[in-house]
This record gives sequence, C-alpha cells and structure tokens, in this order.
Amino acid sequence: MTLFKNIYKGKKVLITGHTGFKGSWLSFWLNELGAEVMGYSIGMPSQPNHFELLKQQVNSVSGDINDKNHLTKVFHNFQPQIVFHLAAQSLVRYSYQHPSETFETNIIGTVNVFEVARFCKSVKAIVNVTSDKCYENLETDIAYKETDRFGGYDPYSASKACAELVVNSYRNSFFNVNKYQSAHHILLASARAGNVIGGGDWSVDRLIPDIVKASSIGQPVTIRNPKATRPWQHVLEPLSGYLLLGQLLLEGKSEIADGWNFGPENNEALSVEEVLTKMRKVWTNLQYKIEQNHNHPHEASLLRLDCTKANTIINWHPVWNTETTVAKTADWYKAFYSDGHLSTKEDLHSYVQDAKAKQIYWTL
Repeated sequence: MTLFKNIYKGKKVLITGHTGFKGSWLSFWLNELGAEVMGYSIGMPSQPNHFELLKQQVNSVSGDINDKNHLTKVFHNFQPQIVFHLAAQSLVRYSYQHPSETFETNIIGTVNVFEVARFCKSVKAIVNVTSDKCYENLETDIAYKETDRFGGYDPYSASKACAELVVNSYRNSFFNVNKYQSAHHILLASARAGNVIGGGDWSVDRLIPDIVKASSIGQPVTIRNPKATRPWQHVLEPLSGYLLLGQLLLEGKSEIADGWNFGPENNEALSVEEVLTKMRKVWTNLQYKIEQNHNHPHEASLLRLDCTKANTIINWHPVWNTETTVAKTADWYKAFYSDGHLSTKEDLHSYVQDAKAKQIYWTL
C-alpha cells in the first residue's frame, strides 16, 4: 500500500494507546504501510478488543502513560522516529466519576511523552491527539476553528483543553519552530477530532457500541439524548489526517507544527435518533428506549469543527459521507456478530480505493 509518499515504509513508529479503538485501526494501517510499529498501552480497554482480535504483528508493551521511567526505557530501547500519542482517559461520563485519574492521564501523561521524546535523539515528529471537546463549547451552531478558545465543562473536556495548552507550551519552550534543527530535532502537531465511529469499538457509554451490544443479545438499547446532534465520521477519516500530519512533519515542514481540526465535509450532522434509524437498516431487530433521567451529568448536545485550515493548507479532505460511514460501521458489526468475521482490512482497502477515485492528496 503506497500512500503518504511511502514515508512510513521501514519507519519506527511508536503509538501510545494502541489497544484503544483509534489506536488499533492506526496500528493496523501503519502495518499495511510497512512501518515497524511499537505500541504502548495500559492494557485491553474492552472485551472484545479490536487490537487483540486483529492479531497484528506489532511490538506491544503493557505500561501506564503515567509511569515515566518505564516509558523512558521503551523509547530508549525502540528508538522511534515518530510518535502518535493517543493514550488517554477518553470517556466523558467516566471523568465525572474519576476526575483525578482523567486529569493525571490526559495532562501529566502528555507531559511525560513530550519529556521522554525530547531526550530521545531518534524522534523527529510527534502527532498529539486530543479531541474536539478541547474547545470552550457554547453549544451554538458555530463551527470551532483552531484559533478559538480552549475550555471544558466536564473533567474530560477540561483535561483535553489543558493538554492543548501543554502542547502549545512545549512547542514554544522546547520544540520552537524557529529553532528547529539548531536547538532541537522535533516537530510537534496537535490533532482534534470527535464523534468517531467504525467497527471494533466496544467502549462503554458510546452510542454505536451500546447499540450493537444490546442488539446482539436482543435487548433494547437505552438512549439518553435522542435529539443530540453530532457530525459523525468514520475512524479512518481522522486517522488519514494524523498520518498526513506525520508525513509532513517527517518531511521537515515546520509550518505544519500546529493545531489541526479533522471533521466531516460541510459539517454533515445527524441526531442520535437519525443514526438509530440508519443502523436499523442493517440491524433490523434494533429496539431502543428513552431514559427519562434528568440527573445525568452534563454532556454537550452540539459541537462542530471548522476544518477549513486542514482543507486548504494540507489539502486534507474526508472520503466517506455520513450515510456511508454509518452503513460501513453497521456492516462491520453485523459481519462480526453473524460470522465472527473482521472486515477491518476490507474497510481500509475500500476507503483507500474511494480516496484514490477522488484523487485525495495523500493517495497521490
């Protein structure tokens, strides 16, 4: 698979959080690109687990992102050339129950990765992954730009806003682009995306996993906020953005060391109820019930990203529309629960072929 100017072939790539939903797809794609992948993660975050099911040829290390000494040894032994930092406590509702863990993992864990990387001479690039929830969300119909203010109502969102401040601090203090190649050797970019769906996600308190887990045993799924509207995107969409950032950083393009939004074209959005309706086309036995509980912790009902910067500067564009995204996701789970088949490779190849047909930049 020759993509991203073939820059990942033979490269040593370290992914933190490689056993998570996004991390498992990213490690798979990098394997397909011919990279030598090392994963660092605290364990399997769900059962079933997509990474475990894929049985990839990936060097996998079990470790806590908060254990700086262990992380240092892994960097020293592997000598990565690029780091994709995905490890995080990624659930909003969990963050209300475990705020200290959320802040420590998402902020100090990020600091640890940067600290270890800056003393590892092999590292040339870091792509730090946060979330669309890093922005101060006014819950209006405004799409947030990279220059908008960071914020966070809940501990998870606040921790991601703080992580972005950490990125800015390190980019100014230690990875300053004006001193690249003279005082340091690392370019650091930050990527923000949200409402990512696709096969292989079994996280708790997420819409698609909740739907498929309930439907697979013939139970109705409980819906908390059917009118909540989200710009859903397939997991491969932001990953193509992360990989494109990585390519450009490895090529030494210091102007790319910045923050970037990745989201659907024209801010396509569907309500939770509309997603349920589309999922029912594949999961014909899907039933749901609305949970009338006004004591739920606050969750944003609307959040959109402005991706003009990525569209115009690095020529990144999404490949699949919302309709295709939901259909591909539903089909993946149907194949898994009906036949035990993982269609991860087929989905990736289908995505790449559709990208090539559209002459998307990273395929040329």
